[in-house]
Amino acid sequence: MKVYSHSKLSVFEQCPLKFKYRYIDKIIPEIEKSIEAHLGKAVHSTLEWLYTSVKEKTIPTLDETIIYYSKIWQKDFSPKIKIVKEELTHKDYFNKGIQFLIEYYTKHRPFEDGTLELEKKIILNLNEKYRIIGYIDRLVKNLQTGEYEIHDYKTANNLPKQEDVDNDRQLALYALAIKQLFGEEEKVCLVWHYLAHNKKITSKRTDEQLKQLKQETIELIKKIESTQEFPACKSKLCDWCEYKEMCSAHGNSQATQKTEIKIDSEKYPTISKYIRD
Repeated sequence: MKVYSHSKLSVFEQCPLKFKYRYIDKIIPEIEKSIEAHLGKAVHSTLEWLYTSVKEKTIPTLDETIIYYSKIWQKDFSPKIKIVKEELTHKDYFNKGIQFLIEYYTKHRPFEDGTLELEKKIILNLNEKYRIIGYIDRLVKNLQTGEYEIHDYKTANNLPKQEDVDNDRQLALYALAIKQLFGEEEKVCLVWHYLAHNKKITSKRTDEQLKQLKQETIELIKKIESTQEFPACKSKLCDWCEYKEMCSAHGNSQATQKTEIKIDSEKYPTISKYIRD
């Protein structure tokens, strides 16, 4: 059975050439992640740790939460991490994470919402040939409604319209997986936390919508597997693409060697006062 993920499908839709570089040629880019990806990982890891502690009957203080975030940030940090927005610095992004966590912590404490699992791996069998694998940031069984909730954290600056989240594929695929796991009759609510705006957006799908999504996903996979040409698709997302420096659409030639990047142990100033410099 062939395995796909939402991100793999999205890369093909975004840019077939990027898909080829990453999944067919398996080229390791010189710059493997952006500062936005580093921020996202640090914030996600911190919230996972926070809710794990809560499940173990311990609510970390805000100070402990920020200190944990600081350690996670520094663990995998390198000053060579790509920054597209030249007016911002690594410290600006670090402080963004602090602000996200302060606002989320203050709004949701004491975190008693029926959380079942964190970073839950899901497997959705689309048919006898294809399956989707993914990870749910946080799976909840709502204590009031009895619905399952799929929670996803977003650290990007954009705030989508309701119609955009109502057409989101990723969490809807996860909803299909939850129904396969717990029962087709179960109700599932999709929940996005847009941390840059301190806002929660929710959406639901009917069984008919999920059935249609399943078929559309199968058709997309078939299209991917039958594709012979992988043209570049230039867009504003190119600035964040880890393959831009080797992309023919930008007048560059393909690179095949990985550049070794030494991890710098530089530490940020204390965050005890939680203020921006």
